[in-house]
Amino acid sequence: MATETTSQQNIDSSKIEKFATQLRGKIVLASDKNYDETRKVFNAMIDKRPELFVICIDVADVIASVKFAKENDLAVAIRGGGHNGGGLGLCEDGMVIDLSGIKFVRVNTSDNTVRVGGGNLWGEVDHATHIFGLVIPAGIISTTGVGGLTLGGGVGYLSRKFGLTIDNLLEADMVLADGSFVTVNKDQHKDLFWAIRGGGGNFGIITSFKFQAHPLKTVFGGPTLWPIEKTEEIMEWFDGFIHTAPDDLNGFIATLVIPGPPFPDFLHNKQFCAIVWCYTGPMDKAKEVFQPIMAKEPIFDHVGEMPYPAIQTLFDGLFPPGLQWYWRADFFNNLHPEISAQHLKFGSRIPTPLSQMHLYPISGAASRVGKEETPWAYRDAKYAGVIVGVDKDPANNDKITQWCKDYWNALHDYSAGGAYSNFMMDEGQERVKTSYKYNYERLAKIKKQYDPENFFRINQNIQPSN
Repeated sequence: MATETTSQQNIDSSKIEKFATQLRGKIVLASDKNYDETRKVFNAMIDKRPELFVICIDVADVIASVKFAKENDLAVAIRGGGHNGGGLGLCEDGMVIDLSGIKFVRVNTSDNTVRVGGGNLWGEVDHATHIFGLVIPAGIISTTGVGGLTLGGGVGYLSRKFGLTIDNLLEADMVLADGSFVTVNKDQHKDLFWAIRGGGGNFGIITSFKFQAHPLKTVFGGPTLWPIEKTEEIMEWFDGFIHTAPDDLNGFIATLVIPGPPFPDFLHNKQFCAIVWCYTGPMDKAKEVFQPIMAKEPIFDHVGEMPYPAIQTLFDGLFPPGLQWYWRADFFNNLHPEISAQHLKFGSRIPTPLSQMHLYPISGAASRVGKEETPWAYRDAKYAGVIVGVDKDPANNDKITQWCKDYWNALHDYSAGGAYSNFMMDEGQERVKTSYKYNYERLAKIKKQYDPENFFRINQNIQPSN
C-alpha cells in the first residue's frame, strides 16, 4: 500500500494496514484515486496535501486516529465541515481526521435540547429541528460545519435574540490529545467546557454537541438595497438604529455587487450598500417593525415571511464550495464617519461580483454575556466585521486578495483590535492573542493542562503556557 505523496513522513505501509484494521471508517492515501477529491475544502484557494485522511464514523475511529498520529509523530488537522477560510481543516503532510461520517441530529422535545454529531452541517441540523418548530442560533450559510462555527463562537441571524452559538452549548463529548474521552459541561471539566466555547479546536476533537434549542418556525426578513453612494448615510442610520431595536430584529450590513439572477436585471453588476434582515417576533407586528426601515427608501427590497431554514439558505446558491476565497476581519465599536467613508471608498471598488464586506451586530442577547464568561472577549464590541475576496477563477486571486488587504488596512486603525476567529486566515500568534485579549492567559493554562505538547496546533493556535 505504497503512497504517492510529497510527504516527508512516508509511513510504512504495514503500519497503515494495521491501523486500518482498527477502524470502521476508511483511510484515503495520496495514491488513491479519490485523494484529490477528498482533499477539497470550501475554499479552493487552499491547496494542501496531507499524507492521509481518516474518514471517521464513530468515536472509536477518532481515538484510534489520535493514538496513531501520536505514535508516528504526525501533524494533525481536524476537519468537520471544511468551511474554514484559512483551510485549517487540512495540513501539509500529516493526517487529517475527518469527522464527516459522524452525523446525527437527535431532538428531545421534552426540554428542547438537540444532540448533534461532530461532522454535521448546519443545514442538516435546521432540517431536523424545523419540523419541531425549534432553532439553534448559527451563522448565515447552511453549508457551514457545526463544529468549526460553534467552537469559534457562532455569529449569525439569531445572535441578538438568542445569543451566540456558544451561549446555547450545554455539553460536548471530546477526544483529548492523549486519546482519552471526556464529557464536558457546567459540572464536568468546567475549565475545559469554558475553553471550547470560543477557544476553537485547540483542546480536543468534539464528536458530539448538545445544544439548547428555542421555539421559532417562521421569520420575516431578506435584503434591502441602497445605491453604494448612500453608504455613509445608511451606516450612520443603522448604527443608531440596530442596537436599540428589539432583540427580535437583527440585520447585517454589507457592501456588495449584485452578480445576477435571481435579482432583477436593473441591479446586475452594480455596487450597493445592503442590509439583510431577520425578524423573529410576531408576524402580525412585522410591518410595523419594518416601517422605519422602509422609510429609508431602499432602491430594492425582498423581505417577507419565510421558514427559518429559508433565510439560512438564502445565499447558499451564490457561494457553493469550490470558489477562491481570501478573508480579513476585525471587531468595531462604532461606525463613525471615518469608518463609513472607507466602506464607501472600497465598496465602490469591489473587484469581482461575489466579493463583499459584512458587519454583524454584537448587541441584544449576545452582548449580555460577560466578557469573561466565555473566551469570546469582544462582547462589548458593536460589530464583527469581515471582508471577503471571492471569485471562481484562480487567475483573479491576486486581485481579490489585494482588495481585501487594502480594505482591511484602511479600516484597521479604527478597529477594536482583534477579530472573530472564524473570520480569520492563518495570521500568526500575536493576532490570535489580540483576538482573545484578557482571556488568552486562562486559555493557555487550560491548554497546558489538556494538551501540553500542543498536539492540536493546526488551528487559531493557543500555545500551552510555560
